Amino acid sequence: MKFVDEATIDIAAGHGGAGCVSFRREKFIPFGGPNGGDGGRGGSVWALADRNINTLIDYRYARRHEAKNGEPGRGSDQFGAAADDIVLRMPVGTIVSDAETGEVLAELLEHDQKVLLVKGGDGGFGNLHFKSSTNRSPRQKTPGWPGEARKLKLELRVLADVGLLGMPNAGKSTLIAAISNARPKIADYPFTTLHPNLGVVRVGPERSFVVADIPGLIEGASEGAGLGHQFLRHLQRTRLLLHVVDLAPFDEGVDPVKQARAIVAELKKYDPKLHAKPRWLVLNKLDMVPVDEREARIAEFVRRFRWKGPVFAISALARDGLQPMMEKIWHHVAEQQRAAPLPDLRFDAAEGGDE
Repeated sequence: MKFVDEATIDIAAGHGGAGCVSFRREKFIPFGGPNGGDGGRGGSVWALADRNINTLIDYRYARRHEAKNGEPGRGSDQFGAAADDIVLRMPVGTIVSDAETGEVLAELLEHDQKVLLVKGGDGGFGNLHFKSSTNRSPRQKTPGWPGEARKLKLELRVLADVGLLGMPNAGKSTLIAAISNARPKIADYPFTTLHPNLGVVRVGPERSFVVADIPGLIEGASEGAGLGHQFLRHLQRTRLLLHVVDLAPFDEGVDPVKQARAIVAELKKYDPKLHAKPRWLVLNKLDMVPVDEREARIAEFVRRFRWKGPVFAISALARDGLQPMMEKIWHHVAEQQRAAPLPDLRFDAAEGGDE
């Protein structure tokens, strides 16, 4: 299924049914009085968060959603039937905003969370409603109230505890495949990952967290270069960022420190609040570095990068050094979850520095 994380739709609630003017007509009852019923309520449009949906592709092609109008009132004290509501199922993590004003109407953060988007119009009053001691034969009625209509922008931000970022071919897909149940495409060329991948990491019984992998970033990403900038929004709800660096690049003349600094700069340009999130350094592909050079290369990278935060030297392919890293990540995520149980758009202070 194609991954779609943005869509624009038009929604409209149903109009209320009109009231009815009617009088009781029966044999031997010359003054039956008014019996015109009220109109029915128009259908409303609701949004429902569904954890079984992970893309907005349904709304990329079905852009118009209209609820039906309520039925008009009838004689014999019959009220019009209310129209059925429309329920739009959306992925958990969807932000619903008004496309014209930019106002955020709802954030779907929990499974089965239901939010009213537009309300159906109330039904009009029939002449039965206007009956009184001084107005025994009312001929008044009111039309139904119009339903609301809006143009909405839907934006999906995946709900993950940990986000992976780094250059293309840094080994992010290999890492998420090694530590979780995700099975992303892995190949030896850049931009293998074309859309975010989510995986559940199980550290032990009832000890797990969700990790998100986005396409690799390159220099100039904040201006639209490459693919990763399109998906950086998916890292905004994470509690921790893992900056994955290829410690053993194939190409001669490639400087891992320069690449890492470029990623940090692009992150800051895209969103300073995202840059301020807790961020840990993961030096990957340790298996491709000679054993006698590993400690020196790690120390040299940390010194030149001027990094003061947590550092993990791992090999995702050989699955070396993963368990200690996952344990520390779980403890950090668990602590953050206790402080803020529900994922939101708040940002924590940065841990460690950068260049």
